[in-house]
Amino acid sequence: MGQPVREYLLTLCVTAAVTYLLTGPVRKFAIAAGAMPEIRARDVHREPTPRLGGIAMFGGLCAGLLVASHLTNLKSVFESSNEPRALLSGAALIWVLGVLDDKWGVDALVKLGGQMIAAGVMVLQGLTILWIPVPGVGTVSLTPMQGTLLTVALVVITINAVNFVDGLDGLASGMVCIAAAAFFMYAYRLWYGYGIEAAAPATLFSVVLMGMCLGFLPHNMHPARIFMGDSGSMLIGLVMAAGAVSITGQVDPDLLGEKTGGVREATHAMVPVYIPLLLPLTVIAVPVADLILAIVRRTWKGQSPFAADRGHLHHRLLEIGHSHSRAVLIMYFWSALIAFGAVAYSVNNASMWIVLGIVLLSAVGLVLLLLPRFTPRTPRWAEWMVPPRYRRSGRGPAVAAAEAASADAEEEHEPVPAGINGATAIGDRSRFVDRRKAGSNR
Repeated sequence: MGQPVREYLLTLCVTAAVTYLLTGPVRKFAIAAGAMPEIRARDVHREPTPRLGGIAMFGGLCAGLLVASHLTNLKSVFESSNEPRALLSGAALIWVLGVLDDKWGVDALVKLGGQMIAAGVMVLQGLTILWIPVPGVGTVSLTPMQGTLLTVALVVITINAVNFVDGLDGLASGMVCIAAAAFFMYAYRLWYGYGIEAAAPATLFSVVLMGMCLGFLPHNMHPARIFMGDSGSMLIGLVMAAGAVSITGQVDPDLLGEKTGGVREATHAMVPVYIPLLLPLTVIAVPVADLILAIVRRTWKGQSPFAADRGHLHHRLLEIGHSHSRAVLIMYFWSALIAFGAVAYSVNNASMWIVLGIVLLSAVGLVLLLLPRFTPRTPRWAEWMVPPRYRRSGRGPAVAAAEAASADAEEEHEPVPAGINGATAIGDRSRFVDRRKAGSNR
């Protein structure tokens, strides 16, 4: 089992490294190409920021799949299944559509049609839902038409859920990374825990998705230097949906029953995939909830479901007093709680400790929501361990300490006039003091 873990880790690192290294040149290209739209009323950022980050993420996706296809254990996924090729073709279509939207803008209905076409391309290549396990009924086989419609619906819902939540720096990439990590744990357990090879593609997809998000996240954390745009948000949404379709509709519940030792045990093991929409809903429950609320809110007002507004969950967190970074961390917390809680429950749904842990963490999350103006500070002694942007002064501890000592010494003589700061303050302070002295001598 150690060899597959090392291969997954290598795939993850390659995907993240390629995405990270490509993001810098892509940012320069986006600026040169003019992919920096004006600030809109619903935007949170205050300065035009380049988009097209999805170009780097697509490069990471291609690099991860290429490396995995040459590894000893993972290359069997490409030999025994056509799902990686189906994912790559669908991702290419949705990526091109996103790039066009980031640069020139695409109508919402056109984007919806493009999403359905990308999902249809994956279905034609075998990435589709074949059956669903229903409680009390058993395994229900789907006709080709039913499987196609259900697959397309799942892909479109997941893509738009991720796209809707992409409203704060680092929010979408971080939440999808958390969901992908939980998804990997579940898929890896089915493959190597129960020996079900049909779960292998979903395991690979989740690792590549984690690498794409981790590689882009350093560039996208607040304050973001580049946005992923629709080319990135729709891309990672499609990869997430592809993994959900693969593990939901391709894993035979009857085979799982043989591996786990009985129907009851199989039912417990398949808790997160009773209904095809349940698994993606649990791992990205917060984005899907935001999507549903947005559709209801806009339809109630007589607007188009695709009309933009400032009523998303992250906007509401900012309105009640949370800072940008704190709002993102709260969304991370709830996503991790729901996703990993579902995975833990699928492992042992009879454990009371799991339920109590989820309840306790939910209480902690509610407390965090009730303290909107609490802002944690990095201790002075620990500033050297965090990037400059997260330090109190934005500079190193030694420089900050020297400037603080200098400011204390100057305050002993004269106060600083309002509006003076930085290096100019020192020169202006001196002239201010000189004028005061000259006036007293006269």
